[in-house]
Amino acid sequence: MLVAAAVCPCPPLLVPDVAAGAAPELEAARAACTDALGVLAAARPDRLVVVGPAEQSGRGAFLQGTVGSFRGFGVDLDVRLGQDRDEPTGRELPPSLAVAAWLLERTGWADAPIEGLGVGEPLAAERCLDVGRDIGAQAERVALLVMGDGSACRTVKAPGYLDERAEPFDAEVARALGAADVAALAALDAELAYELKASGRAPWQVLAGAAEGAGLSGALLYEDAPYGVGYLVAAWS
Repeated sequence: MLVAAAVCPCPPLLVPDVAAGAAPELEAARAACTDALGVLAAARPDRLVVVGPAEQSGRGAFLQGTVGSFRGFGVDLDVRLGQDRDEPTGRELPPSLAVAAWLLERTGWADAPIEGLGVGEPLAAERCLDVGRDIGAQAERVALLVMGDGSACRTVKAPGYLDERAEPFDAEVARALGAADVAALAALDAELAYELKASGRAPWQVLAGAAEGAGLSGALLYEDAPYGVGYLVAAWS
Protein backbone atom coordinates (compact mmCIF):
# COMPACT_ATOMS: atom_id res chain seq x y z
CA MET A 1 0.00 0.00 0.00
CA LEU A 2 1.14 3.54 -0.70
CA VAL A 3 2.24 5.21 2.54
CA ALA A 4 3.86 8.39 1.19
CA ALA A 5 4.61 10.27 -2.01
CA ALA A 6 6.74 13.20 -3.07
CA VAL A 7 6.04 15.15 -6.25
CA CYS A 8 8.94 17.12 -7.75
CA PRO A 9 9.67 18.93 -11.01
CA CYS A 10 12.25 17.37 -13.31
CA PRO A 11 14.13 20.06 -15.27
CA PRO A 12 17.87 19.32 -15.47
CA LEU A 13 18.28 22.96 -14.38
CA LEU A 14 17.36 21.74 -10.90
CA VAL A 15 20.94 20.40 -10.77
CA PRO A 16 23.22 23.37 -9.96
CA ASP A 17 26.05 22.09 -12.16
CA VAL A 18 23.68 22.18 -15.13
CA ALA A 19 22.10 25.52 -14.20
CA ALA A 20 25.54 27.12 -13.62
CA GLY A 21 25.04 30.86 -13.10
CA ALA A 22 21.26 30.48 -12.97
CA ALA A 23 21.43 27.96 -10.10
CA PRO A 24 20.16 30.39 -7.39
CA GLU A 25 16.89 30.87 -9.29
CA LEU A 26 15.70 27.36 -8.38
CA GLU A 27 17.11 27.17 -4.85
CA ALA A 28 13.63 27.44 -3.32
CA ALA A 29 12.46 24.55 -5.50
CA ARG A 30 15.46 22.44 -4.44
CA ALA A 31 14.75 23.16 -0.78
CA ALA A 32 11.11 22.13 -1.22
CA CYS A 33 12.20 18.89 -2.91
CA THR A 34 14.46 18.14 0.04
CA ASP A 35 11.53 18.65 2.40
CA ALA A 36 9.32 16.37 0.29
CA LEU A 37 11.96 13.62 0.30
CA GLY A 38 12.12 13.99 4.07
CA VAL A 39 8.46 13.01 4.19
CA LEU A 40 9.26 9.86 2.20
CA ALA A 41 12.07 8.91 4.56
CA ALA A 42 9.89 9.52 7.62
CA ALA A 43 7.31 7.04 6.27
CA ARG A 44 9.91 4.23 6.43
CA PRO A 45 8.78 2.47 3.22
CA ASP A 46 9.73 -1.06 2.25
CA ARG A 47 10.22 0.06 -1.35
CA LEU A 48 10.58 3.36 -3.21
CA VAL A 49 9.43 3.64 -6.81
CA VAL A 50 10.57 6.65 -8.84
CA VAL A 51 8.26 7.54 -11.74
CA GLY A 52 9.03 10.12 -14.39
CA PRO A 53 8.28 11.07 -17.99
CA ALA A 54 10.46 9.54 -20.68
CA GLU A 55 10.92 9.44 -24.41
CA GLN A 56 10.60 6.09 -26.18
CA SER A 57 14.11 4.86 -25.34
CA GLY A 58 13.69 5.66 -21.64
CA ARG A 59 10.36 3.98 -21.02
CA GLY A 60 9.95 0.95 -18.79
CA ALA A 61 11.55 -0.27 -15.58
CA PHE A 62 15.02 0.55 -14.28
CA LEU A 63 16.77 -1.49 -11.60
CA GLN A 64 18.45 -0.02 -8.59
CA GLY A 65 21.99 0.98 -9.47
CA THR A 66 21.19 2.16 -12.99
CA VAL A 67 23.31 5.13 -14.01
CA GLY A 68 22.15 8.45 -15.44
CA SER A 69 24.18 11.27 -16.92
CA PHE A 70 23.94 15.01 -17.55
CA ARG A 71 26.54 14.96 -20.30
CA GLY A 72 23.80 15.69 -22.81
CA PHE A 73 23.37 19.03 -21.05
CA GLY A 74 27.06 19.89 -21.23
CA VAL A 75 28.01 18.70 -17.73
CA ASP A 76 30.33 15.81 -16.90
CA LEU A 77 28.18 14.47 -14.08
CA ASP A 78 26.89 10.95 -13.52
CA VAL A 79 24.30 9.81 -10.97
CA ARG A 80 23.11 6.41 -9.82
CA LEU A 81 19.63 5.31 -8.81
CA GLY A 82 20.32 4.28 -5.25
CA GLN A 83 23.09 2.02 -4.04
CA ASP A 84 24.07 -0.69 -6.49
CA ARG A 85 22.20 -3.72 -5.14
CA ASP A 86 21.02 -5.16 -8.45
CA GLU A 87 22.74 -5.71 -11.75
CA PRO A 88 21.52 -2.72 -13.77
CA THR A 89 20.46 -2.99 -17.38
CA GLY A 90 22.61 -1.51 -20.09
CA ARG A 91 20.21 1.41 -20.50
CA GLU A 92 20.80 4.85 -19.05
CA LEU A 93 18.24 6.64 -16.91
CA PRO A 94 16.05 9.13 -18.81
CA PRO A 95 16.61 12.77 -17.76
CA SER A 96 13.64 12.88 -15.37
CA LEU A 97 14.90 9.86 -13.43
CA ALA A 98 18.46 11.21 -13.52
CA VAL A 99 17.19 14.36 -11.79
CA ALA A 100 15.41 12.13 -9.27
CA ALA A 101 18.61 10.16 -8.67
CA TRP A 102 20.47 13.42 -8.09
CA LEU A 103 17.85 14.52 -5.54
CA LEU A 104 18.08 11.18 -3.75
CA GLU A 105 21.89 11.30 -3.68
CA ARG A 106 21.76 14.89 -2.43
CA THR A 107 19.58 13.88 0.50
CA GLY A 108 21.54 10.73 1.25
CA TRP A 109 18.65 8.34 0.61
CA ALA A 110 19.41 4.86 1.92
CA ASP A 111 16.09 3.96 3.52
CA ALA A 112 14.62 1.38 1.14
CA PRO A 113 15.28 -0.42 -2.14
CA ILE A 114 14.60 1.72 -5.20
CA GLU A 115 13.33 1.06 -8.68
CA GLY A 116 12.62 3.47 -11.51
CA LEU A 117 9.86 3.66 -14.10
CA GLY A 118 9.87 5.84 -17.19
CA VAL A 119 6.40 6.50 -18.59
CA GLY A 120 5.53 7.94 -21.98
CA GLU A 121 3.36 10.97 -22.61
CA PRO A 122 0.88 8.98 -24.76
CA LEU A 123 0.06 6.54 -21.94
CA ALA A 124 -3.73 6.70 -21.50
CA ALA A 125 -5.16 7.78 -18.17
CA GLU A 126 -6.69 4.40 -17.36
CA ARG A 127 -3.42 2.65 -18.11
CA CYS A 128 -1.58 5.11 -15.84
CA LEU A 129 -4.04 4.34 -13.06
CA ASP A 130 -3.55 0.60 -13.56
CA VAL A 131 0.23 1.00 -13.38
CA GLY A 132 -0.18 2.95 -10.15
CA ARG A 133 -2.44 0.28 -8.67
CA ASP A 134 0.17 -2.35 -9.46
CA ILE A 135 2.87 -0.27 -7.79
CA GLY A 136 0.73 0.21 -4.70
CA ALA A 137 0.38 -3.56 -4.38
CA GLN A 138 4.12 -4.28 -4.60
CA ALA A 139 4.84 -4.16 -0.88
CA GLU A 140 3.20 -3.50 2.45
CA ARG A 141 4.71 -0.01 2.60
CA VAL A 142 5.42 1.61 -0.79
CA ALA A 143 6.54 5.20 -1.39
CA LEU A 144 6.53 7.09 -4.67
CA LEU A 145 8.81 9.83 -5.94
CA VAL A 146 6.89 11.35 -8.83
CA MET A 147 8.78 13.56 -11.28
CA GLY A 148 7.10 15.84 -13.80
CA ASP A 149 6.55 19.44 -14.86
CA GLY A 150 3.40 21.41 -15.37
CA SER A 151 2.59 23.38 -18.49
CA ALA A 152 5.39 24.89 -20.56
CA CYS A 153 3.20 27.70 -21.89
CA ARG A 154 3.00 30.24 -19.09
CA THR A 155 4.76 33.16 -20.84
CA VAL A 156 5.70 34.29 -24.33
CA LYS A 157 9.28 33.15 -23.63
CA ALA A 158 8.19 29.68 -22.46
CA PRO A 159 9.15 26.63 -24.54
CA GLY A 160 5.55 26.38 -25.77
CA TYR A 161 4.90 30.14 -25.98
CA LEU A 162 1.95 31.69 -24.10
CA ASP A 163 -1.30 29.76 -23.84
CA GLU A 164 -4.06 31.25 -21.70
CA ARG A 165 -5.14 27.74 -20.66
CA ALA A 166 -1.79 27.03 -19.02
CA GLU A 167 -2.18 28.94 -15.77
CA PRO A 168 -5.64 27.48 -14.94
CA PHE A 169 -4.34 24.00 -15.76
CA ASP A 170 -1.37 24.39 -13.42
CA ALA A 171 -3.57 25.90 -10.73
CA GLU A 172 -5.88 22.87 -10.78
CA VAL A 173 -2.93 20.48 -10.63
CA ALA A 174 -1.48 22.45 -7.71
CA ARG A 175 -4.81 22.32 -5.90
CA ALA A 176 -5.16 18.58 -6.50
CA LEU A 177 -1.61 17.84 -5.35
CA GLY A 178 -2.01 20.00 -2.26
CA ALA A 179 -5.28 18.30 -1.36
CA ALA A 180 -4.19 14.77 -2.34
CA ASP A 181 -7.25 14.80 -4.61
CA VAL A 182 -6.90 11.45 -6.36
CA ALA A 183 -10.07 11.86 -8.41
CA ALA A 184 -8.97 15.25 -9.78
CA LEU A 185 -5.59 13.90 -10.86
CA ALA A 186 -7.23 10.88 -12.48
CA ALA A 187 -9.52 13.23 -14.41
CA LEU A 188 -6.77 15.41 -15.90
CA ASP A 189 -7.33 15.99 -19.61
CA ALA A 190 -4.53 14.14 -21.42
CA GLU A 191 -5.05 16.01 -24.68
CA LEU A 192 -4.94 19.41 -22.97
CA ALA A 193 -1.84 18.37 -21.02
CA TYR A 194 -0.18 17.37 -24.30
CA GLU A 195 -1.07 20.68 -25.94
CA LEU A 196 0.35 22.56 -22.94
CA LYS A 197 3.49 20.39 -22.92
CA ALA A 198 2.86 19.29 -19.33
CA SER A 199 5.23 16.35 -18.87
CA GLY A 200 3.85 15.45 -15.44
CA ARG A 201 0.38 14.33 -16.50
CA ALA A 202 1.11 10.61 -16.86
CA PRO A 203 3.28 10.35 -13.71
CA TRP A 204 0.66 12.24 -11.68
CA GLN A 205 -2.00 9.80 -12.86
CA VAL A 206 0.24 6.87 -11.88
CA LEU A 207 0.31 8.47 -8.43
CA ALA A 208 -3.49 8.71 -8.47
CA GLY A 209 -3.78 4.99 -9.17
CA ALA A 210 -1.29 4.07 -6.44
CA ALA A 211 -3.05 6.31 -3.91
CA GLU A 212 -6.56 4.94 -4.40
CA GLY A 213 -7.93 3.95 -1.01
CA ALA A 214 -4.72 4.92 0.82
CA GLY A 215 -6.33 7.88 2.59
CA LEU A 216 -3.25 10.10 2.34
CA SER A 217 -3.25 13.84 3.04
CA GLY A 218 -1.29 16.30 0.93
CA ALA A 219 0.69 19.51 1.25
CA LEU A 220 1.79 21.81 -1.57
CA LEU A 221 5.35 22.89 -0.78
CA TYR A 222 6.25 24.94 -3.86
CA GLU A 223 4.49 26.44 -6.87
CA ASP A 224 6.08 28.75 -9.42
CA ALA A 225 6.67 29.13 -13.15
CA PRO A 226 10.26 30.20 -13.76
CA TYR A 227 11.17 30.17 -17.44
CA GLY A 228 7.43 29.95 -18.20
CA VAL A 229 7.17 26.32 -17.01
CA GLY A 230 5.00 25.24 -14.11
CA TYR A 231 7.07 23.64 -11.34
CA LEU A 232 5.28 22.02 -8.40
CA VAL A 233 6.46 20.26 -5.26
CA ALA A 234 4.10 18.37 -2.98
CA ALA A 235 4.24 15.74 -0.27
CA TRP A 236 1.60 13.14 0.61
CA SER A 237 1.58 11.11 3.79
